[in-house]
Amino acid sequence: MFDAILTSAIRALPVFAAHLAVTLLILVAGVLIYQALTPQKESRLIRENNAAAGVAFGAAILSLALPLGMCLARSVSIPDIIVWGIVALIVQLGTFFVARLIFHELVARIERGEMASAAALGATHLSVAIINAAAIAG
Repeated sequence: MFDAILTSAIRALPVFAAHLAVTLLILVAGVLIYQALTPQKESRLIRENNAAAGVAFGAAILSLALPLGMCLARSVSIPDIIVWGIVALIVQLGTFFVARLIFHELVARIERGEMASAAALGATHLSVAIINAAAIAG
C-alpha cells in the first residue's frame, strides 16, 4: 500500500513542480509590477529601516500570495493558474490605487514612517486579498 502511495506521489511530482513554479513566477512578477507602479521606493525605504514601508510592503506581498495560493489550490491546469493568477494580481494591484484615494497622503505618510498608514494599507490589502481568494475559490 505504501508503495502505491509513493509511486502515485512520484508520478504527480512533475505536475506539482510545474504548478508551483508557475504560481511563484506570477508572484514574483506581481511583486515587481507592484514595485514599479507604486511611487514609493520600497526597497530603499526598507534598507533605510523604515518600518512602515516594511509593514506595508510585506502586507502587499502577502496580499498577492493569498489569492495566488487559492489559484494554485483550485487549478486544473497551468493555463487556469495563469488566467486566474493575472485576474488576482489585477485586483490586488488595483487595491493600492483605491487605497491612495481613500487614505490622504498615503505614500508620503509611509515614507515618513507613519505606522498607522502602513497598518491601514496592509489591512486593506489583506482584506481585499481574502475576498479575492474566496471569489477565485468559487
